Amino acid sequence: MELTLTPIMPGFAAEASGVDLAQPLDPAQIKALEAALDQCGVLVFRNSPLAPEAQLRLARQFGELDLGFKKASKAPNRLAYDELLDISNVDESGQVADRNHRKIIGNLANQLWHSDSSFQDPPARYSMLHAVVLPEEGGDTEFADMRAAYDALPPARKRQLQGLQAEHYALHSRFLLGDTDYSEEQRRAIPSAVWPLVRRHPGSGRELLFIGSHASHVMGLSVAEGRLLLMDLLEHATQPRFVYRHTWRPADLVIWDNRCTLHRGRPFDLAARRELRRTTTLDAAA
Repeated sequence: MELTLTPIMPGFAAEASGVDLAQPLDPAQIKALEAALDQCGVLVFRNSPLAPEAQLRLARQFGELDLGFKKASKAPNRLAYDELLDISNVDESGQVADRNHRKIIGNLANQLWHSDSSFQDPPARYSMLHAVVLPEEGGDTEFADMRAAYDALPPARKRQLQGLQAEHYALHSRFLLGDTDYSEEQRRAIPSAVWPLVRRHPGSGRELLFIGSHASHVMGLSVAEGRLLLMDLLEHATQPRFVYRHTWRPADLVIWDNRCTLHRGRPFDLAARRELRRTTTLDAAA
């Protein structure tokens, strides 16, 4: 079978089928998936159960794997592979974490609009999130199209943004939530990265906004002016017309391109078990 796409929104997000992601992909399948992500930004594969080893193999076919924020965190990993990121509210003993556990901070930080690993160079390319255990309600994930958001900016705003750059820092989003208990070693574990506010996607050639909660300030502007600009851009870019909201089903796999999307988790009952596993690839073209 060949990759089949069913659009979810015009030009953004699609349900995908026709490819068995649990098996090694051939070059044509890899090329087709990359082209689909260039076009859609987000691909949803329903009923795609993946063992941890299969998910890692799938991700490695698209590039080097990224540890992201884990490089700044000393929290123990309950999963067998460091490259398999535990997006859950489960502690190292396998139990649902107490609300004051550091694992819960990660769950809350994921509810801020962000692009995975925008705080490092190279940043992330693709993220692949697999649903393992889901609560009865809540815990959706939203995705925003940064290409369409840029296209919809007024011409004067586009001119204002040309040449502006923002610094992205791994712990900035945690500091926003009052999570400041990090050693100097942890604070320096991931050097900040500076990226243009407007980037061009290497696959589609489209210009886009590169913003999100890891962006701490705009270079050359006062902190106050720069943060207000970032807030205004984020408010614009996350209007409902640019956003796809994904309601998870067991064994869903969602792949998205961090270079042209932002995403955030939505609230759920933190006492209800929720387990998803993420693999992320680095952007070799950054």
